[in-house]
Amino acid sequence: MLKKFSVLFLLLAIGVSQAQEGTTSPYSFYGIGTLKFKGTAENRAMSGISVYTDSIHLSLQNPAGVADLKLTNFTVGASHKVVTLLTDDQDQRATTTSLDYLAVGIPVGDKFGASFGLIPYTAVGYQLEGENAQGITQYEGSGGLNKAFLTIAYKISDGLNIGVDGNYNFGNIENIATSRQENVQYGTREQNRSDLLGFSFNIGATYKRMITEKLKLFTSLTYTPETNFTSENSRTISTLLEIDSGAEAEIDRREILVSDTDFTFPSQWTLGAGIGQDKKWFVGAEYTDQKTSNFTNRTFTIDNVSFNDASKYKVGGFYIPNYNAIGNYWQRVVYRGGFRFEETGINVNGQDINEFGISFGVGLPVGRLFSNVNLGFEIGTRGTKDFGLVKENFFNTFLSLSLNDKWFEKRYYE
Repeated sequence: MLKKFSVLFLLLAIGVSQAQEGTTSPYSFYGIGTLKFKGTAENRAMSGISVYTDSIHLSLQNPAGVADLKLTNFTVGASHKVVTLLTDDQDQRATTTSLDYLAVGIPVGDKFGASFGLIPYTAVGYQLEGENAQGITQYEGSGGLNKAFLTIAYKISDGLNIGVDGNYNFGNIENIATSRQENVQYGTREQNRSDLLGFSFNIGATYKRMITEKLKLFTSLTYTPETNFTSENSRTISTLLEIDSGAEAEIDRREILVSDTDFTFPSQWTLGAGIGQDKKWFVGAEYTDQKTSNFTNRTFTIDNVSFNDASKYKVGGFYIPNYNAIGNYWQRVVYRGGFRFEETGINVNGQDINEFGISFGVGLPVGRLFSNVNLGFEIGTRGTKDFGLVKENFFNTFLSLSLNDKWFEKRYYE
C-alpha cells in the first residue's frame, strides 16, 4: 500500500512541474487566461457533461460522484490541440500539447469516497503583432493557474450523493509588450507578471432513480462560490538596442512599483439531467452559468474589452452494444458523442466571443477490473474575423488512462 501511494505522489509531483502548458489563443490575454476543461476525457467526448457518474470512473466536475466509486481509480489525461488562427487577410497554424489532469479516487467504506489530484485551471499563451503609424508592437503571454484539489463525498441514500472539494489555486501569468519604431535603433519592452494564489471550494449533489423497469433518471447540481485570489504584481520597463543580424541587447532595465491586488474569480453553478439504461446507453443535457460580469482584471484595464455573464449549453451521451459480450471486443466498447455552445463572457470591440464544438470518442476496455483507455476528438470554432478580431478553428485529440484496483481488501491469510 505504501509503495502505491509513493508512486502516486511522485506522479503528482511530476504533474505539478508540467501542468502549466500554454495555449495559442489570443483571447487568453484577457483575465487570467483561457479556462481549461475541468473533467475527464470520458466527459469531454460527451461534450463535457458531468451529470452521468458510475462506480468505475472518477468524477472531476461534480464532487458528489466520487461516492459512487467501488474500486480505487487512478486516472491521467492529456490532449493535443491544432488551431488555425484566421483574420481578414491572413491565417496561421499552431499546436499545443498539455497534461489535462492527474487524479486518484478512493472508496472509503460503503458510503464515503475521496479523491485528490492536480488540474491545470487556466492557460495563457499567445504571440501577436500590431502595426500602426508609429511602428510595430509585439505581444507575448505565457503561464496560467493550476488547481490542486481534495474531494470528500457521502452517499446519503441509495440514489442521493453530496460532495465538496477544496482547491488550492496557484500559478503565474506573464505578459510582454515590445515596441519598435521604423529607423529608430532603440526599442522598449514592458513586462508584467502576476503571481496568483488562493483557495476555493466546490459543492455538488447527484440524484438517481429508476423511473421505469429499465430507465434511470440522472440529475446533478454543482455550485462554486465567488472567490478572492491574491495577485502579487510586478512590472519592468527595458530599453533595447538593436545590433547586427536583427539581434538586440538590453541596455537599461527599471523596476516599476505596482500594487498587489485582490483578484475576484466569479461564482458558477451547473444543472444537468439525463436518462438512460444501465450499462447500455445514456443521453443528457447540462447548463452552466458563470457570473463573469463581476470579473476584475489583475493589474490593468483594457478600453475595448468588457465581461458579461458566461453560459454553457451541452448535450451528450454514450452507447454500449453489449458490455458483457465475451467473444466480440467491439461490442464492449463505449461509443460517446456530443455538442456544446458556449458564451465565454468576453466582449471585444463590441463583439461577444462565443465557442462551438462537436466531440466524439471511444472507451476501450483493458485488463481486469473494468480499466479502460479513452480516446476522443473535438472539432470546433471560437470567435469571429469581424471588426478586426481573430477566429479560431480547432481540432482537439485527447487521451486518458483510467485504471481500477482493489486497495483495501481484508486479508484472511498472510
